[in-house]
Amino acid sequence: MKGSALIVGVGPGLGLALAQAFARDGHPVALLGRNSERLNKYASELAAEGRTARGYQADAAHPESLRAALIQAADDLGAPEALVYNAALIGPDTPTDLDAERLVHTLAINVTGAVVAAQTVLPLLKDGRGSLLFTGGALALDPSPEYTSLSMGKAALRNYVHALHRQQQGSGVHVATVTVAGQIGAGDPRFAPETLAAAFLDLHQQPQDRRRAELHYA
Repeated sequence: MKGSALIVGVGPGLGLALAQAFARDGHPVALLGRNSERLNKYASELAAEGRTARGYQADAAHPESLRAALIQAADDLGAPEALVYNAALIGPDTPTDLDAERLVHTLAINVTGAVVAAQTVLPLLKDGRGSLLFTGGALALDPSPEYTSLSMGKAALRNYVHALHRQQQGSGVHVATVTVAGQIGAGDPRFAPETLAAAFLDLHQQPQDRRRAELHYA
């Protein structure tokens, strides 16, 4: 039996597509996000297909909320085989108008939440093996003066994932980021949520000798 897949940051778009992809691959799926009504709707739709799925309300900006939801999901659905961290706060700002409080909140979701999720799930992985996957972005490589805090967050997330990947090499745990160099769901079929979600699932299924820290998806 496959281990559970814990998807953090489930909403319409990529989050839902990720939950569908892993559920249809046979993983019991936990859908984590702030909108419990929407999560339960998505979980019910997957259950109607014969999949195992449950929604868990969690705020990625609050470590205790996120940690508790992840642990509860693992208790309910079985030891996880995959974590996908897809939570992000996206909004325009510039280097000269950054608000300090908003910056702290943005980085709490875009970076700190990813760290909390990884640290929580790592010791829970089924047989000590599995995947920790993170949604990155091209702003990590080419920062935008119109989306400064998001650029900062994606750069920090990318560096964290690369460091964790190196630490976990040889352990049976695959750590990787998908650096998405395009607008998701904007009409380009390559960046359709379902197509991108399939790339995450492929990363999870890669044999150990092909594993890498980053998929540059362009």
